[in-house]
Amino acid sequence: MGKKDEIEEIKEEIEEIKEDTGSDAEVINKDEYIAKLNDDLKLQKEKADEYFDSLKRNMAEFDNFKKRMLKEKNLMYGSVVCDVLSDLLPVLDNFNQALSNKCEDETFKNGIEMIKSQFEDTLKKLGLEEIEAEGKTFNPELHEAVMHVEDENYGEKEIVEVLRRGYKYQDKVIRHTMVKVAN
Repeated sequence: MGKKDEIEEIKEEIEEIKEDTGSDAEVINKDEYIAKLNDDLKLQKEKADEYFDSLKRNMAEFDNFKKRMLKEKNLMYGSVVCDVLSDLLPVLDNFNQALSNKCEDETFKNGIEMIKSQFEDTLKKLGLEEIEAEGKTFNPELHEAVMHVEDENYGEKEIVEVLRRGYKYQDKVIRHTMVKVAN
């Protein structure tokens, strides 16, 4: 078979392809095809960049949401603990009042002291702290002055006596210490 026969055979195949497609097949220039592919690639890259930016924004928003929820949860927990501790302070006052009275039954008194001690330990585990007052300088943020005495033995605004104990939870005062202040 010669070259002429091969060329004729190729021409016949091209004609068959043209007949199968129904029209003359457009022959796309190689450079045009590459340019079209590059444009498509650029478009897809832009879409991918948009999606990636959106993902980063959503992740940052979610991270901020988690931090905000944790902060709110801690504030809510602290508020609830303060409310509970505040409601339990009169019980502690009653234990102290009961133990300040004379009792002839030492066994009973020891039992009440043990219960009070256990109750105080439980309150401390919850974070309750007593506000130190006697011998300290009066601080209106921690103390409530209900009596005033003039006495040269004490310094300026020195707390002479604690009339009712005060307590705080973390940095929040639950109940101010009721005190007698000198000078």
